[in-house]
Amino acid sequence: MALIAPSLLSADFTQLGRECREVLDAGASMLHFDVMDGHFVPNISVGVPVLASLAKKTPAVYDVHLMISHPLAYARQFIEAGADYLVFHYEAEDDPAAVLQRIQELGAKPGMAIKPATPAEALKPYLSSLSMALVMAVEPGFGGQAFQPGALEKIAWLKKYREEAGLSYLIEVDGGIDPATARAVLEAGADVLVAGSAVFLSRDRAEAIRALQAESQKA
Repeated sequence: MALIAPSLLSADFTQLGRECREVLDAGASMLHFDVMDGHFVPNISVGVPVLASLAKKTPAVYDVHLMISHPLAYARQFIEAGADYLVFHYEAEDDPAAVLQRIQELGAKPGMAIKPATPAEALKPYLSSLSMALVMAVEPGFGGQAFQPGALEKIAWLKKYREEAGLSYLIEVDGGIDPATARAVLEAGADVLVAGSAVFLSRDRAEAIRALQAESQKA
């Protein structure tokens, strides 16, 4: 069954702890925590203090997505704050191998993300070191965008390569995920669905999560 990672970008930040507990109780597998620096992407979100506060009071698997230019400089802070998965971008300015090594040394599960314009094959040199490969189906930086179908080829390639190489990384997809797009994503090979608006803006969040998980049974 698909793992559902609600994106906190769509949560009510005045009630963030309660919102996190509600989606976890509703069946979410992990919490997707988006970090934006206003440089790598044209938006600014939340950082280390918010993650540390949440992790201290709300036990969960924290899937932290760094949309920042220099992940190497902040890896320790986010991991010490509670990141279980620390995902950074292939397109960031730091050397990917150095960032991966640092994440591994600090004891978190490393992940790498790619923007819509980046081919999945760009990750090939690093996949043996990854716990998660994140395919962005929208341009990173803002929630609520429409799914870009070009992501499906990348998901399929990552699944095929994983099988051929005998690897075990999770394939995560972020952007425009809802019941209407989930089945195609899952059929292509995705394991983790990041859903923001589809979960947090739903009147019945448990039903929203069940609807996404149900697509994995049909795929």
